[in-house]
Amino acid sequence: MSRYILALDQGTTSSRAILFDREGQPCGIAQRPVTASYPRLGWVEQDPEEIWSSQLEVAREVMAFVGAQASDIAAIGIANQRETTIVWDRATGKAIYPAIVWQDRRTADHCERLIADGYQDLYGPATGLRLDSYFSGTKISWVLENVPGARSRAEAGNLAFGTVDCFLLNGLTGGRVHATDVTNASRTLLLDIGTQSWSTPLLEPLGIPSSLLPSVVPSSGLVAETDASLFGAPIPIGGMAGDQQAAIFGQACFRPGMAKNTYGTGCFLLRHLGPSQVASSHRLLTTLLASLSKERSQYASEGSVFVAGAVVQWLRDELGVLEKSADSEAVAVSVPDTNGVHVVPAFTGLGAPYWDPHARGAILGLTRGGTRAHIVRAALESIAYQTRDVIEAMDADFAEHPLTELRVDGGASSNNFLMQFQADILGIPVVRPQVTETTALGAAYLAGLAVGFFGSCDHIESLWKDERTFLPQMARADRDRLYAGWQEAVAKVRTQ
Repeated sequence: MSRYILALDQGTTSSRAILFDREGQPCGIAQRPVTASYPRLGWVEQDPEEIWSSQLEVAREVMAFVGAQASDIAAIGIANQRETTIVWDRATGKAIYPAIVWQDRRTADHCERLIADGYQDLYGPATGLRLDSYFSGTKISWVLENVPGARSRAEAGNLAFGTVDCFLLNGLTGGRVHATDVTNASRTLLLDIGTQSWSTPLLEPLGIPSSLLPSVVPSSGLVAETDASLFGAPIPIGGMAGDQQAAIFGQACFRPGMAKNTYGTGCFLLRHLGPSQVASSHRLLTTLLASLSKERSQYASEGSVFVAGAVVQWLRDELGVLEKSADSEAVAVSVPDTNGVHVVPAFTGLGAPYWDPHARGAILGLTRGGTRAHIVRAALESIAYQTRDVIEAMDADFAEHPLTELRVDGGASSNNFLMQFQADILGIPVVRPQVTETTALGAAYLAGLAVGFFGSCDHIESLWKDERTFLPQMARADRDRLYAGWQEAVAKVRTQ
């Protein structure tokens, strides 16, 4: 009997592989960093071959670590950074241009032209998204217009587009399968989330030929088998989901009203809506959740924060004020407050609920008494404030049912200062699970359900355990005063 599910977690800053047992516990992990380049202001790119090779390396490494053979793996689940756009040659499997990362803002002007021409009224209801350079659609258009010969090759059917899940699936199957799951497809601006199919009226304004597109499959189900040469024998591929939908599945938020926030490179808060596609009145997104079948579709309201953990990386790598990211907690608690300092980390614009691609980051409120510690604390607090921005909008959408608890995960959720401040600034409990690798865990659950490794969603829900609950300790007056200061700081960097 197979002992493990292998989860491939391809994120913005690293590729990871984790083996999970039947109790949903990690038995081994391997990780490799993935580099990004910034060739122009607002541009963010990665090497697709590095994405693929690093992911394959960590998969082999974690199997070797626990002594697992292909026969020990019941199935593979894939979770991935969403919206990142790759176009490759179908014959060779090689990308024709670097991966354009979700953070990339090169198509902001294109999106603004589309909005000015009234296209938000087309894309919003059909896709649940905003016309923003965050999403894949305008990135594909840019590749077709700017890579010599790309459009003619695409129209001839010689090129393929995919988000990272699709590109990994292409590599894992030796180029035999071109498919993506509904969650990743729903982040492209090209999928009608009601019918869960590619939409010609959405393709045409962007000039994207349908021949580029993968087939769309449920998030859980046998998609393919790996090429036998990769792991010594074929392994079923049973699950795929965008990282945030994988995370809410891993958090067992299976009922409407439950919500999770993932503190990764960015911050992504999803609230389960149930089977109805509910549009936001407060500039949030409506997106598809991971599905077991097209007939059992579920939706979520989502708020996307572009810079969360990345602000700590910036403190470490660009400012040099931290030796390690983990040092941020001790530095932050070495001072009682920020001494009036605010860090607004709008390095790639502001996401929900502002959607301002031209905003840029700032450190505000500095005085001669401002120190390294005040800046570090303000940077961490900015993550919690941005989360409150999203929850304020979400609670306005669902005024009769405000959030009463927030489940948290991702790398920065291990920072106890940040989690306590998050609870304080929200005024609701923040709950951290025992297994915080919920993105990979969600991918494992989806794959495991497809092959009977996990019995049901009820079984998965029984496996979820909390590790710590952070209860709000701040007086409401203090909470509101601090948040008002944050809102003043954000107003100074906004351009629209």
